[in-house]
Amino acid sequence: MADSAPTVLLVEDEPALAESVQYSLESEGLRVSVAVDGAEAVHRFRSERPTLILLDLMLPQLAGLDVVRIIRSESTVPIVVLTAKDSEADKVAGLELGADDYVTKPFSMRELVSRVRAQLRRAGMATGREPDGILTGGSVEMDVDRHEVRVRGEEVSLPPKEFELLETLLVRKGRLLSRDFLIQEIWGPDYFGDTKTLDVHVKRLRQKIEDDPHAPVHLITVRGLGYRFVD
Repeated sequence: MADSAPTVLLVEDEPALAESVQYSLESEGLRVSVAVDGAEAVHRFRSERPTLILLDLMLPQLAGLDVVRIIRSESTVPIVVLTAKDSEADKVAGLELGADDYVTKPFSMRELVSRVRAQLRRAGMATGREPDGILTGGSVEMDVDRHEVRVRGEEVSLPPKEFELLETLLVRKGRLLSRDFLIQEIWGPDYFGDTKTLDVHVKRLRQKIEDDPHAPVHLITVRGLGYRFVD
């Protein structure tokens, strides 16, 4: 990963959630540093000077709101707080102390990444995308902001889930994405169906972007693991 990539300080004491968030952010081309309590968060902030801080408010040792207060007294670094569904007071308090945005648990990784991207754009940083929201791969060109896709120069209409799937694959072009990861990104953490839904969407997407959908050269299946988009 490039040394110039934006760095996110992730402060989260739930190991499974921290690992999932770290994977999603690193798949976006970001560098991620993880702290597991409030005291470590302040230490890492001061020593690493991250580009953005993603902060759970429910932390051991030093409460998340205290972390926000300390960091905001020393820096204008963007802070996105993670709040529980029933913690309206903490959400408001975090914003009043200077947090820039919040995401309510449980959240989809797609929503979280979108919020992080937005804050990085405001801070003048990139996340691996090409300029102006344009994503490319093979003969595909996607204008995310205009919700347009062109294949070999011809505009192609994609339903919302196919569009989201293609965007997710192009953003992480060249990386192996597991079925579980893609399902969580596209359908959210509360989806309880099987992976056949994903496979059907992949099949339909191939029919629109591949020269020969039966012998794909861009949207590749990695047997037993997931999918990868390659040029």
